Amino acid sequence: MQFLMKLKNFFSGWIGTIILLLLIIFFFAQPFIIPTRSMVGSFFEGDMLMVKKFSFGVPIPRLPLIDIPIMPDVFGNGHLIEGDRPQRGDIVVFIPPMEQNTYYVKRVFAVGSDEVLFNKDGYFLRPNGGDKEIEHITKTLENQGIKIQQKYFFGKKYIQDPFITLYGGISYTPIYWHKEELANHPNIRPLERIAYHYDKENQKFYTKICANGDSKISLADRRKDCSLFEKSYSNESVDKFLKVQNITFAEMQYFESLGRAMRLVQNNGEKIFYFKVPQDEFFMAGDNRNNSYDSRFWGSVPYSNIIGKPWFIYLSFNKANSEEIGADMDLKKRYSVRWERMFKSVDSLERDSKTRREKLQSQEAQTQRLAVEVLENDFL
Repeated sequence: MQFLMKLKNFFSGWIGTIILLLLIIFFFAQPFIIPTRSMVGSFFEGDMLMVKKFSFGVPIPRLPLIDIPIMPDVFGNGHLIEGDRPQRGDIVVFIPPMEQNTYYVKRVFAVGSDEVLFNKDGYFLRPNGGDKEIEHITKTLENQGIKIQQKYFFGKKYIQDPFITLYGGISYTPIYWHKEELANHPNIRPLERIAYHYDKENQKFYTKICANGDSKISLADRRKDCSLFEKSYSNESVDKFLKVQNITFAEMQYFESLGRAMRLVQNNGEKIFYFKVPQDEFFMAGDNRNNSYDSRFWGSVPYSNIIGKPWFIYLSFNKANSEEIGADMDLKKRYSVRWERMFKSVDSLERDSKTRREKLQSQEAQTQRLAVEVLENDFL
């Protein structure tokens, strides 16, 4: 009893409080801020998450801010206690392979020995169980009323992005970009550098725009004949924008010299990007498929880099109307707190996203039926 009282008194002091806080961050939960729009649909820019660190084992503790491991990697897997591996469809917080002091949040698209294809139509998956697993996945989804497309590439059967119907936050929503001469636009000014992933409050989202007529934009553009511009926050009409169905696929074709992770191959004249996931590694993809810097560019993530799983949102601050995927910005929504998202679990957000998508699909189907009825009545 006396020992417990001493322990209580110790943790009541500021030194004890700091030690207790560090123990929580090291082994239990850690805060994380969504810095970009790569997960729009599930998470918004400015969402502040609490990450559950024991979801996939216990990772080696790292000092906050400087992000340095405080213990050696004895087992060679980045974890003090080894745990379950992430599964396809899981949202995971991890350290990307090309940066050791940055945390990303993405959804697992493929696991070890899976084969991934990416083309102008999006993602295709061949699970490590081959045709048998494909048929099992297809049948399981069909029993839920979900139709899934199968397609052959190089004599093998693949299924098209099986997660897009399971999780309401995933989308390939077209992105709208300016097609006029942007350099003379009053709301856009030239810049000297590019910053996509950012942590500091005063950093912004920049895009690289070519002034050669097509106004192509890239997340990682290094072309010398392009100028860099700050994104405009004015309320401009969609008519002034160029619709690009899959900007990521377009830029991946161009930047072959950047050491992109996925290998460019040809299938009956069609350009396709291919990747086979190594054992105990994971192919990560952003839910905002057309605006995500993910495994398509830097490869799969080893288990040793897995940190944990998003748990709940403790605060959500809207700095730039981040729930809008398109280019238009609603100034009224900027710099506001999203009260409706606070203290919501990730599981409940996933359910809300799916319900919202199903409602929109139902409304679209009803609109189409009414349009057909009107046409039929006019014809009669």
